[in-house]
Order: sequence, then structure tokens, then C-alpha cells
Amino acid sequence: MNRTVDTQQPIATPGTGQVAIGMPLHRIDGPLKVTGEARYAAEHPVADLAWGVVVNSTIAKGRIAEIDTTEALSVPGVLDVLTHDHRPHMRSLGFMYKDMTAPKGSPFKPLHDDKVYCSGQPVALVLANSFEAARHAAALVRVSYEQEPHETHLLSNMDEAFEPGSLKAGYSPPPKPRGDADVAFALAPVKHQAEYYSGVEHHNPMEMFASTVIRAPDGHLTIYDKTQGSQNCRWVVSHAFGLPKDKVTVRNPYVGGAFGSGLRPQYQLLLAVMGSLHLNRSVRVMLTRQQMFTFGHRPETWQRVALGAEADGTLTAIAHEAIAETSQKEEYVEVVVNWSGQLYRCNNVRLGYKLVHLDQYTPIDMRAPGAAHGVHALEVAMDELSYQLKMDPLALRLKNYTDHDASKDLPYSTKALRACYEQGAERFGWARRPAEPRAMREGHELVGWGMATGIWDALQMFARARAVLSADGHLEVSSAATDIGTGTYTVMAQIAAAAMGLPLEKVTFRLGDSTLPVAPIEGGSSHVTTVGSAVEGVCEKLQKTLFKAARKMPGSPFSKDRFAQVFFKDGAVWRRADPAVGARLVDIMASLGQASIEEKYLMLPNMLKQKKYVRSTHSAVFCEVKVDEDFGTVRVTRVVSAVAAGRIINPQTARSQVIGGVVWGISQALHEETLADHALGRFMNHNYGEYHVPVNADIEDIDVVFVEEDDRIVSRLGAKGVGEIGLVGVAAAVSNAIYHATGRRVRSTPMTPDKVMAL
Repeated sequence: MNRTVDTQQPIATPGTGQVAIGMPLHRIDGPLKVTGEARYAAEHPVADLAWGVVVNSTIAKGRIAEIDTTEALSVPGVLDVLTHDHRPHMRSLGFMYKDMTAPKGSPFKPLHDDKVYCSGQPVALVLANSFEAARHAAALVRVSYEQEPHETHLLSNMDEAFEPGSLKAGYSPPPKPRGDADVAFALAPVKHQAEYYSGVEHHNPMEMFASTVIRAPDGHLTIYDKTQGSQNCRWVVSHAFGLPKDKVTVRNPYVGGAFGSGLRPQYQLLLAVMGSLHLNRSVRVMLTRQQMFTFGHRPETWQRVALGAEADGTLTAIAHEAIAETSQKEEYVEVVVNWSGQLYRCNNVRLGYKLVHLDQYTPIDMRAPGAAHGVHALEVAMDELSYQLKMDPLALRLKNYTDHDASKDLPYSTKALRACYEQGAERFGWARRPAEPRAMREGHELVGWGMATGIWDALQMFARARAVLSADGHLEVSSAATDIGTGTYTVMAQIAAAAMGLPLEKVTFRLGDSTLPVAPIEGGSSHVTTVGSAVEGVCEKLQKTLFKAARKMPGSPFSKDRFAQVFFKDGAVWRRADPAVGARLVDIMASLGQASIEEKYLMLPNMLKQKKYVRSTHSAVFCEVKVDEDFGTVRVTRVVSAVAAGRIINPQTARSQVIGGVVWGISQALHEETLADHALGRFMNHNYGEYHVPVNADIEDIDVVFVEEDDRIVSRLGAKGVGEIGLVGVAAAVSNAIYHATGRRVRSTPMTPDKVMAL
């Protein structure tokens, strides 16, 4: 049967019947994505479209002496070449715009002036009637530079490290020391101290960054952008170019992966708007895979961890310090060391975090920013300490388990980590693990088992939602949320359907449009707790409106009932005391004589309650590796990830999130690293051929266990978040398994064959 499909909103799978929280539902947007009907930022058809191709700098630091565009402008179809001295006016020249996630400092402004701050910086934009003409002309733009000495090597510049003096959304500076970690470490009968290093990683989502700016005759700009926050991008465009906000609409109905790379507007957005304003026509700018390496990355990070313990495994000292990179223009910060002060019970803790300015683009958030590095170092150090104690690694963690965060002197809202340890270990078969390394072998491969703990903040922000119930019983709920592939369409529709007692095919959730009710940027695993709570809240308001109308219906069975005495199910409202008595929602709507009714809701976190607790998600990761000792190749053959993330709204989409996190953790452990030529100050392996990410052959058995947990402090739904926690601890578990297999400790990521063989 042929169906007309609205490519902006997915169609719910029909026939699902009554929907409940906790029901594993298929993704609503799945059919559109696999059939190619879902359109991404660079796929929207536009009449009279001009194309922009970026020209990037070839030096790491200096100034532009001259830009010769003569050859480029001679290419047929080329319309113009924008440069720092030939472009539309931006208010940012006198007004410092900052997006909602910007760290302290001055955000990079493309084509602002003649200064070059990093290799790959955009220095020109070629505009043409076709992509092919623009790409050809871009290769003909001649740029001359006055080069200056640059510094891009973190380890060579750590004596320049400084303590950041700023706060960024989601960042807390390390807490003050408690006790005296240095003295306690010196006196500890058992101690471990080591340095850990994590190289640069770059985002490589399937969809490359692109912006399609559609200019209407009245000057209104409708922008399809690859972003994790449509309203953030609208704010930046409006402020940078002095445009009224009602003249700019940003849409991102579908996003082909992001996981932090889209939290900030990337430079192609501002360049595409420049091109559109300059030409007075629609313009599209899409970055190449190579250009995806010219903005932001997970920062290179050095760490030192020192652990002291009694002979029975009781931790007496924790010292954890980190030094990471930032750009010359901004102080990008992450929560790297703080986890070490809260995860285990210890009276003497000292934490430190510093930055080094380098001549590189400002780093950006990348799935589980900070924890991916900080928890990794801590959990590898804990594993190393366990061998010195001759103690099982899991037993060491249980020995120092705590339900109280001593750094903040607060209890956890919920912490089912102990159950994660127990259920994960049982599923994995941890009790059969031999204590000594190199004790298991299969053929020519050594076999090792390792484990690690994961932790991430359980965040909640504020959001608005709107709900419209039509006379035919169809419910539309909307918020300017984002779905980067995490299942937002599905989960929000599921929450609304469950609240209103409607089948899924009667519910549509709209997102990805800056004109919709305000929603935060999709990041930090906070969308379900935030937007989901707003959706449930607006549905509750709608329920009360319907119940009020139902009480006024002629012969109403609810005339003496209160709202708490009814419930919604199967498209009707029913009496709790007599579930056979009810009224259909369509009949209630008919009694009102209206085509629809609408409610709005503002969800604000209960800060008075939340500030009394530490709110976190937790996990226990168990891993099996097989190592070819002759070649140093490592295969991750089994992973069990046991996760405590509050109430799981949709186990199917949540499981997919954790599996994706585990895959990325394996990638962090064994594959991903951006290599730099520091003489040139340039990242070199900027392609899929040389930047290694896992393929299907690299991934074997992944088992996900959701531990029962319900946290009404974090959200009214009882949910937390599962996007980030799936990654945290995975690389550490792989590292620890490699040591158990080989007796060789690798303290830097990725753990490539040469490192495994060298030890």
C-alpha cells in the first residue's frame, strides 16, 4: 500500500496498541532512515541553490599576507570568493557572541581577520552555481602566509600548564583536598603510582557537518543544520549578523550522529549564512571528511594517579592530576579528575586539573567528555593496585564501596552500582577468573579478563513542551529537542502515549525546529530526564483539562470524582474504583465542540530537592580479550555492561545506546588516535583510511544488563540517562584484560599492537 510520507516527521508504527513505560518499542524514525526518506542537513532540495566550498589554512600560526582569487573567479559558474576583507558585516566584530556551550574566552569567528590560529582554519569560501565548480575553484585559491612559530605538542609544553579560571556548562573545578593525600601515600604499606596518556580523538559521525540556508523573498532564512541544538544555532546566527530572531529558523529533524560534535555551531554554519547574505540567495556549505578534522576534538590529556592502601585493600590515599590542551582563544575544560574523589571511600584525596594553550582549534565535547579519560586512568590504576595487593579487582572495588560522596558530603540519590557489580560478574562468569596473568590460552592467543567501573552525571535541565489533542483523538506533542540517533522521537512519543493512554499510532512527537517550545541542547544524557519530564508534565495538564470537561458532560460518571480517582487507558478516561466505567477521549472532545485543545508546560528541576543529593549513573564493565602474542593484535571477544541508569523508558533503544557506547569504548581502547606532525602543526591521518574506527569484524559479543533502579530525585519519570555511561570504563576494562592476558601493562590509548608487543 502506498503511503504519503512527511519527511519532516516520522510516522509511528501502526498496530502497537496500548503503550507503557518500559516497553521495548522499535524506533519510530527507523523506516524513514533505512528507506532514505529522512532528509539530513545537506539533502533538502532548494531552487536556485548556490554551493560553498571552504578553503583551509595550510599553516598552524601566523597571518594571511595575500589571497589571490584570480584563477578561482575565472572558473565558469563561480559567483564569488569570500575572504576576511571581502564578506558581509558581522556584529561579532564589535559584539562578542557566544553560543550556549562556549567556554571562557573568545570563540573562533571564521573570516574574521588575517590571523591564523591553527592548521585547517577556514580562510576563504568559494561560492558557485554547482558544487563541482566551487570545489575546483577552491583548489585554485592561492594564499600566501607570514608564518610564526607554533606549539602543538602537549607533552613538550606541560611546564606552561595553568589552572583554568573559568566555568563552563557541565564543568565543576576539582574540589579542595581532604585530609593529606601526600602524607598518607608516603605512609601507605601498599602503593601504586603511574602516568597515563590519551591521544587526540576526532568525531567521525556518518553525516558530515553541513548547513543549507534557504532564503525567502522577504529575507527570512530557514536553515537546515547538523546540530544538537536548533535554538542555539538560531541564537548565534541572529546575534552574529544582527538579524531579528523571527527572521531565522533553524531545523534539524534528523541528525546522522553527533555525540558532542554538534553541541557548538561549527564554522560551516556562519559561512553558509555569510554566503546567503552576500548573494541574496540560498546557499549550502558541506564539509568534506578531511575538513571534519579541522574543528574540535577530544583533547590530548596526560594524567598521574597515585593510590595508597592498607594490606587489606582499604584505600588511604588518592592523588589524581591531569593536564589537557586547549586553544589559544578559549579555555576548554572537562571534568577529568573529580570522579576519583567520589567513586570510592577514602579520607585523603588531592585532585588537580590544568590546561595548556596550544596552536590548535578549541577541543569539543566527545561522548562522556572528561570521564572517558579520567575514569579510565583511575580504573586502570585500581587494577594495578589490586595486583600489588594480590586481591581480586572486583573485591578491591567492593572493599571501598561508598553510598556517600565525601567531596560534597552528600548521599547519592540512588546508587545501584553494587548490583551492577553482582549481576555483571554473574553474567560474565567472573568467579571463574584465575588470579594470575597469562593463565588462560586458546591456541596461539592469550586470554584475559578485566573489569572497570563507570560513572557519569545524571543531569536535568529545563524545558518546555506543548501538547495538542485533536477532535479525532490524535495527540501532537512538541519541543525543540534533538534526535541524534538516540531514539528521542520514539521515547518521547512513548512517554506521551503512556501518559494519555493512547496507542503509539495516535501520537506524534515533533522536534528539531527552533520555533518549537524551548529545549536544551541534546547532550550530557539529559534529554529523557529533561524533555521527557516536560512531555509527561504537559500530558498531565492535558489530562486534567480533559477530566474537567468529562465531569461536565451530561450524565457524567465522574461528577463526584477527583482527578486522582481516574486513569487514562485505551483512548479513554476510567474510574479507578470501577474500571468498567469511563468516557472516550473523542467523546469528551466532541462535548467541547472544539477542533483541538492545547496545553503548555514548563519543566523546571526541583533544585531544593536535587541539591541535597549527588546524582549519577553507574556501570560495571566486564571484558574478555584474546591477544596474539606474536603480533600484538587484540580481539575483544566478550563484553558485559551492567548499567544502573534509573527507570529505563524503552529497553530496546536504551540497549542500543549502551551497545554503541561499548563499541566506541573498544574504539577508544584499540583504534582511535589522530596523529600530528608537530613540525607542521597539522593532523595527518584525516580520513577513514588512516583514522581507525571499528568495523563489524572488530566487534563480537556485547551483553547489556539493566539493573533495576528508580530515581525520582533526578526526574519525575524515575529515569536518568544512558547515552554517555555506555562508554565510560570500557577502555579501562580492555586495558585491564590485556594485562591479565599478557602480564604487560599499557598506560596509553589506543593500545595498538606495537605497544602491546613492546612491553
